[in-house]
Amino acid sequence: MAKLDQIDVAILEALQQQGRMTNVALAKQVGLSTTPCLERVRSLEETGVIRSYAAQLSAEQVGLGLMVFIEVALDRTSEAAFEDFRVAVLGVPEIQECFMVAGGFDYLLKIRVPDMASYRSFLGKVLSGIPGIRVTHSYTVMEAVKESSAVSLNHLASKSE
Repeated sequence: MAKLDQIDVAILEALQQQGRMTNVALAKQVGLSTTPCLERVRSLEETGVIRSYAAQLSAEQVGLGLMVFIEVALDRTSEAAFEDFRVAVLGVPEIQECFMVAGGFDYLLKIRVPDMASYRSFLGKVLSGIPGIRVTHSYTVMEAVKESSAVSLNHLASKSE
């Protein structure tokens, strides 16, 4: 884990809220001059604390109004089966997120498609073509109560200097 002080945490919180913030605005917000602020941001990028910057799109506005979570259980749980599944999933653009989980199934997928007909097609043509899947269970999202890509930094408040 990276060692972060209060200023680093403030920089990270600000950039999570507004990734396009100028260095001048960021420096002002965290109480630094521009050069030290830029140096800290670069350090956070180089150490991998800041992985990337990206625009967050409205899925609905680009025609992907249906979100579905899918539990996937594989027919075998070997390293080769996990790797085959991982490689297959990486090539499927409809799958936004994929997590290997512990419990009653092996993976949890988050997908976005335009509508239920598209989802039906995805199940029949794409997901069924991934080798090693024994069973799936789907959960269609009716309402997104909270969505965020921000990582909570609350646990660092007591550890920061």
